[in-house]
This record gives sequence, C-alpha cells and structure tokens, in this order.
Amino acid sequence: MLDANLTQQLKAYLVNIREPIELVASLDDSPKSQQMRELIDEIAALSGQVSVAEGQDARTPSFLIRRVGTDTAVRFAGLPMGHEFTSLVLALLQVGGHPSKAAPELLQQVRDLDGSFAFETYFSLSCQNCPDVVQALNLMAVLNPGITHTAIDGGLFKEEVDARKVMAVPTIFLNGEPFGQGRMELEQIVARLDTAAEARAAKKIAAKDPFDVLVVGGGPAGASAAIYTARKGIRTGILAERFGGQVLDTAAIENLISVPHTEGPKLAADLERHVREYEVDIMNLQRAEKLIPARHEGGLHEVVLASGASLKARTLILSTGARWRTMNVPGEDEYRNKGVAYCPHCDGPLFKGKRVAVIGGGNSGVEAAIDLAGIVAHVTLIEFDSDLRADAVLQRKLATLPNVQVITSALTTEVRGNGEQVVGLTYKNRNTDDLHEIALEGIFVQIGLVPNTEWLRDAVALTPRGEIEVDHRGETSRPGIFAAGDATTEPYKQIVVAMGSGSTAALSAFDYLIRLPEEELEAVAA
Repeated sequence: MLDANLTQQLKAYLVNIREPIELVASLDDSPKSQQMRELIDEIAALSGQVSVAEGQDARTPSFLIRRVGTDTAVRFAGLPMGHEFTSLVLALLQVGGHPSKAAPELLQQVRDLDGSFAFETYFSLSCQNCPDVVQALNLMAVLNPGITHTAIDGGLFKEEVDARKVMAVPTIFLNGEPFGQGRMELEQIVARLDTAAEARAAKKIAAKDPFDVLVVGGGPAGASAAIYTARKGIRTGILAERFGGQVLDTAAIENLISVPHTEGPKLAADLERHVREYEVDIMNLQRAEKLIPARHEGGLHEVVLASGASLKARTLILSTGARWRTMNVPGEDEYRNKGVAYCPHCDGPLFKGKRVAVIGGGNSGVEAAIDLAGIVAHVTLIEFDSDLRADAVLQRKLATLPNVQVITSALTTEVRGNGEQVVGLTYKNRNTDDLHEIALEGIFVQIGLVPNTEWLRDAVALTPRGEIEVDHRGETSRPGIFAAGDATTEPYKQIVVAMGSGSTAALSAFDYLIRLPEEELEAVAA
C-alpha cells in the first residue's frame, strides 16, 4: 500500500509515539479489506509500539486506532489515503500520546466539554476540506472520553451515503443527527458545543487596546499585510472569519512563484505559521459586520463584529477576499449540499455513476467538467455566452470526452428537486427563449467570484460590482483605510497578486502612520 517514500516518512513520525497502540481491524474477504490488512500490517511493521488485533464493527472494512488498555480511540471506515493520509498519521501519533500543537486553552476547552458526543464524518479521498474536520474530531476524541469519532469514506460506503442523503463532504453527524457540512476548524466545532464560548471571546476582544494596524481578512493578502506591518514593529492585529480564506477551498496551486506545487489547505497553514512567527494578534473565526471610519484624519477606525464586540485601530487594511458566485435562481439555496455543490474536487466522488451539470464555461467550469467526466455517468456543461471562455487547451481536452455535452447561450432559470434532493434543472435558450429541462442529480456551480464587501457599503467607495476602489498604493476613499486582494479593483485575482497587494497596503499604512502630525498621534493615544 505504501511506497518507499511514504514508508520512510511514516517510520520517522512513528518514533514520536509515547504509549503503545493497537490497530483493531474489522475485515471481510473484499479487495478493500485486503488492502486495509496490507496497510495495517505495514504500519505495525514500522514501530514496536504498534500491534494488530482482530475486531468486529458494523462497518467493514474499518479499523480502530486504540491506546492499549484504554478507551482512547478513533476509527477509520475506509482507507485513509490521498488527502486523508495526514489524518491517519496524526491519529496514530495523538492516540499514542504525542501532544497536539493546538493552543493550550483550546485543548483545555475540549477536555472540559461535558456530555456524550458520538461523531461520524463522511469524507472523500479527493476532498481538500475534509482533513481539517477529520483531524479536529479525532483530536477531540483523544482528549475527551465522552467523545467518539468515526471517519467514513463516502465513496466506499455508498449505500450508507445514499440512505443518509449525504450529497456533500465533509458531512458531520452527531449522535445520529446532522451536525454540519463543509469545512470546519477545531475552534468552530468546539464553539458549537460550548455555548458560552462566543460570549467569552467577545469579552476578550472588547478589552483589547487600539491597534496601529488592524488587518481584516486572513487570506494571502491579509497574511502578507500582517507580516509586513509586524516587521515594522507596530502593533498589528488580524481579524479573520476563517484564516486562509478562499485558499482553503483551492485544490492544486502550481503558479505561486518558487513553489512548483502545493495545495490550498497546506498553503493556508503555511501562511498562518508564518504570521505567528511575529507578534501579531490573530483573532480567528470572527466576522466583521460594520465599519465606522474615523471622524478625522489620525482618528480611530472602529470595526464592529457579529459577536457584538468591536475593535479600534489607527489604520485598517481590508482584505476580505471573495466567495463563490451563486446563480441566484429558485431552488439553489433550498438544495445547497443536497445536489447543488461548488467544489467538484470535494463532492464529485459522491456522484459516481450519476448525471450532473456544470454551470459556467470559464476555466474553472471546464476544468470541473473534465474532472467530473472521469467519475460520473454524464456531464452537461451550461454556458451563458455563445462560446466557452476557457483556455483553448482545456476546450480541446473537453471535446475529447464522450460523456460531456456542451450547451451554450443558455441561462439556468431553476433548480428542481423532490423536497430532499436535486432531480434536475431548467434553462432558457437565449436565442429562442425556449425553456428546456434536464434530468440530473447534481449541479456544480462555477461562475466566478463575488467580493465580501456588503458590510462596507456605507464606509468606503465601492464599484457597482462591489469591489473596493483602491489606488496604486492600496488606499481607499477614506484616509487611513487601505485594501488588498480579491475584494478590491485589482484586476487579476491571483494568489501571488494578492500577496503583493497585501504588502503594498501594509507599507502604505506604515507610511501613513509615520507621516501623521505628532499632535494627532498624541490625541489618538489619549
């Protein structure tokens, strides 16, 4: 199962196991069980701290990683390879007593949770968002005896997925009931269970002194800005709804200069790790809802949060990024994660052998159609314009696929469902105004981005598309407020461009601060 490189890496990691663990296998005669047996035996052969035992579980094949002589354990139903291999490694280490690097106060918060929590997570091996959820819940199961967790490969347990109507990953069940879908970090899961957590966090934030620079947004632009201002020695805070931003939803990244290949979640983790090397106050999982600009130059700007707390700063750098654009048609919201999806890499395996549509003929839409064609029975690509807009090389590849149909000059008008899941869509031929229906079970929306700037409408100048208007220095229409990245009028929405614009905004903010008249700085400090 493991190639020489993975075997060597795993052997190096397993020396960190402090307490003996056993891999308790529930297997049958299926090929997947044979592969699991091979994997388990290979792992056990790499460390004297790991043994193998036979077990029996309702899900076969599966295996339990258990600390010998205790109930501390996590279970994988399916082979945790692909994106989940890291989850397997961490589970082996943490069940074996190797400490987590998460914040000590967060770990204690998990230990203090009172109750019985049986979590089940459905993942796919191609989902880059799933490992964070799997790893968070595994860690919680290790820390708290009242918590259990089973990670389930949805592609392997298809009948179970269909019976529970799982149409997006990751999907989490708690005590048999739906708990959440999509990427969730440890802090988010704990906050859902610890109802007093939000109030405590709001109180802590409200007590903070004003910042010299407050960065709003934790994507590439925000991380770059925070690093540059912190290196100038000025008091810096970074406020993020989820650190990493849209990068977390990105699969392969091959155009970040000097990094030939990486993946979104890994880049997001690297960004956060880099920011934490400096004295930056990171406030994650906090949503900004209102901006109150300073009444005079040199005054304090105020950002009001959804929790009710607020933060003040002499300068702001807005780097709130963008999100997937929706079709805004009847049925889309109702059937989101019930057949309507936005990440073909994550959710594509759940539609194996089914008929799906991809909405959008740009690069992302055509790439999605190509990827899905190898998994599903049939793909219908629907494009609003009269021609596809994707790169020629992608269009040529698409044209070679026998199970893909392209429909141009088409406007999707409705997502149809049966109350539980998508059963089709309706589109209008823009040349004839005729309506057509397509029977299908999945719709992947790939029609671009919309900036996360609704909360700024009365604070800074925005374009009709909602982008923050900035000059060549990253300055907005308000003195002391700067912006960077995909939320701005910068024409190229690329990671490397966002990083550059973040550093530009940071240097401009620093330049602004040092040029403020001394009396204004003293008035602010007072």
